[in-house]
Amino acid sequence: MNSRRPWVVGVSGASGTPYAAAVLRGLLDAGESVDLVVSRASRLTLLDETGIAFRDAHWQEDLRQWLARGADGKPDSFDVDVSDVRHWAAGDLAAGPSSGSYPVKGMLIVPASTACVAGVALGLSKDLLQRAASVTLKERRPLVVAVRETPLNGQTLKHLVTLDEAGAVVLPASPAFYAGATHIQDLVDFVAGRVLDAAGVPHRLYRRWKGELGGGSGGD
Repeated sequence: MNSRRPWVVGVSGASGTPYAAAVLRGLLDAGESVDLVVSRASRLTLLDETGIAFRDAHWQEDLRQWLARGADGKPDSFDVDVSDVRHWAAGDLAAGPSSGSYPVKGMLIVPASTACVAGVALGLSKDLLQRAASVTLKERRPLVVAVRETPLNGQTLKHLVTLDEAGAVVLPASPAFYAGATHIQDLVDFVAGRVLDAAGVPHRLYRRWKGELGGGSGGD
């Protein structure tokens, strides 16, 4: 009997594809299975930010290339095994994650655009990403929404409050500096680590606060 229970990772069209890559690497490093949904808009963002075209017919090759890329744009910065990733096309509303009977641990939306936030808050289910998020909420499973936009207008703030009241964790993609970041990857990994913290997935992506001032400027 197949006991696979993946995390669904939805990638929407907001800027911040390195955040998604870091979260995916973190999940895989922790031995978690992943069901991946890459929205149509996010493919344009991915192409713009990395030069990588994400194609349904070649998704494993494209995903491997994407996850191997550092946040600084350097290729082959990471060695990633994507064998436990399952990809679902964003337009496939008959996909596994569209049903509450499909066994998953929860869902992480990284990054979450304001359009995605609105769609999930209003229950529009216009594509698989939004439908999977709605299913996650109705089944009372963990949903983490890493919103990436600034500034936020009143309507988006109302949508975020709606998601919070529905049980989602609203997690702005806001890097911190107390962990002693020296490279862009450190800042990206901090946000990815906070997403994984919210999901209860262990990781070692950033230096945790230990109650000592200046702890991020020197040794461990």
